[in-house]
Amino acid sequence: MPARILVVDDDPDILQVTGFAVEKAGYETLFASDGLAALSASREERPDLIVLDIGLPEMDGLEVCREIRKSSDVPILFLTARDDEIDRIVGLELGADDYLTKPFSPRELVARIKAILKRSAPAPAQPDPVLAQGSLQLDADRHLCRFAAAPVALTGSEFRLLATLMARPDRVLSRAQLVDALYGYNIHVSDRTIDSHIRNIRAKLAQAGCAEGIVTVHGVGLRMGACRPG
Repeated sequence: MPARILVVDDDPDILQVTGFAVEKAGYETLFASDGLAALSASREERPDLIVLDIGLPEMDGLEVCREIRKSSDVPILFLTARDDEIDRIVGLELGADDYLTKPFSPRELVARIKAILKRSAPAPAQPDPVLAQGSLQLDADRHLCRFAAAPVALTGSEFRLLATLMARPDRVLSRAQLVDALYGYNIHVSDRTIDSHIRNIRAKLAQAGCAEGIVTVHGVGLRMGACRPG
């Protein structure tokens, strides 16, 4: 079955161009033109990914994302105006997986969708799919994260980013290496995107009682901490 992509934008031209590109890439496309319709479609149609414009009538994209994240970890790709840097940052902190600034090329949009779906797909079976660092555990097969037996809810991007660090817990990885692991080598993504995901992960681990989750090595990159209860 092809992946189902929900495209949400109040501009009919963007819906038409985006829909054509997404369907040409082999995906099934659903559409919504305001925030309330987007929420309804996300609950009733259960898409595999949502392309979500921030500037929507009725309910803006940030609020839609906030509501969706209360009950779902469906991947979300934000569309945003070029000068709305604050909205992009807030969107990532709310749990969006990526963003694309307007105007954008349909080819770039499809590339981002493919990259997000690829990293959100269940991990292939491995002899030992469970990663552990201190009291922190990641179960790739079941997409579960636990700290001292307490569940930690992570988005697909957050899970993959944490798994990348936990796979080499004693190694310092640069932001460029993390971008490549998360998005692939042919997509340009700002370091700010990685930083937003890292802040989210740290906040969630801290809420679960993890005193030292991800450590910044200034001028070099990031590595895992001890991951012990604080």
